[in-house]
Formats: sequence, C-alpha cells, structure tokens
Amino acid sequence: MDNISTVLKKLTLVTALLLSVLLTTQAQTDTKIIGNKQRSGSASTSFDLVKGKQVGIKMNAGHKPVQLLKFNFTVESQCTDTIRFKVNIYEFNYVTPGANLAKQEITGGITRGKHHISIDLEPYKIIAKKELLVAIEFLNDYHCDNHFAIGLFNGGTYHFENGVWKKLAVAGVDFNLLVRKMK
Repeated sequence: MDNISTVLKKLTLVTALLLSVLLTTQAQTDTKIIGNKQRSGSASTSFDLVKGKQVGIKMNAGHKPVQLLKFNFTVESQCTDTIRFKVNIYEFNYVTPGANLAKQEITGGITRGKHHISIDLEPYKIIAKKELLVAIEFLNDYHCDNHFAIGLFNGGTYHFENGVWKKLAVAGVDFNLLVRKMK
C-alpha cells in the first residue's frame, strides 16, 4: 500500500510539473513586443521638458485585440529633480491620435542617471488593436536635460506641443509595449 501511495504522489508531482511547464510555455507564446527595440547605445535625442508636452511613437498592435502589459523605454536624465510623466495610449487613425485608451491616470518618474523604465500596465486592463500612438506627457516644467534612446528610420517620433502633433520622421524613440494576445 505504501508503494502505491508513493507512486501516486510522484505521479501527481510529475503531472503538476508538466502542466506548469506547458502553461508557462503557452503564456510566453501569447506575449510579444510591439514598437521599437530597446537600445543602450549612445544614439539619443532630447525634448524640451515642458508641462503638457508629449513624446511618443506609433505602434501596430495587430488586427486582433491584445492586452497591454508593460510600457518600456530607455532614458538618461541630467535632472536633479524626478521628471514626472503620464502615459497616454491613443487610438491612431493613420493621421492623428484619437481617443486615449488609458482611462485612469498612469504615471511614472525619471530620476537622475541612465535607466530602463518599465511601467506596469496590466492592472489597467487596457485592450487595444490596430494602430496606437503611445506617448509620455510631462507633468511639470523642468530646466535640465534628458536623452531618450533612439533608432534611425524606424517610423519616427511624434511630439505634441502648443496644441499640435508634429512628426520627427528620421528618428524614433525606443518605446515599446509588451502585449498579450487575447483569446
């Protein structure tokens, strides 16, 4: 009887382990990165740190709905104060941003030095598809310098200032999203 019990316990553990591996593998294949790849090199650009100014890029979430999990970018700040920002995720109609999909305020901060910033979006349960414009909006004026990692010829950077969206076509900031395919 003890041998059967031991075998059943081992079988149960092996089954649980296999299920765990299968579910983990399945979860990993259901996620993908959209947007620009993160770089840590020296190519960078800066923008005026003015309250209300936004900096972002266009991303393609695909034809099927995805849940936004994490927003990532690399930045180097020379500011002694923490640069406070808000994340905006707009529907994009191929010409201009539309509705903001972020129904709650999503904020973050950039401290002095070089950092890989990652904002957890999963609690906000944002579902998106097709084209998006993902941007950060500065919440205050800052009199210092910061630099976003960029890539050349990767779709460009959009920036919002004085009530108008403009596109810098040559270089795109390295913003990206980790998303999960919806079932």
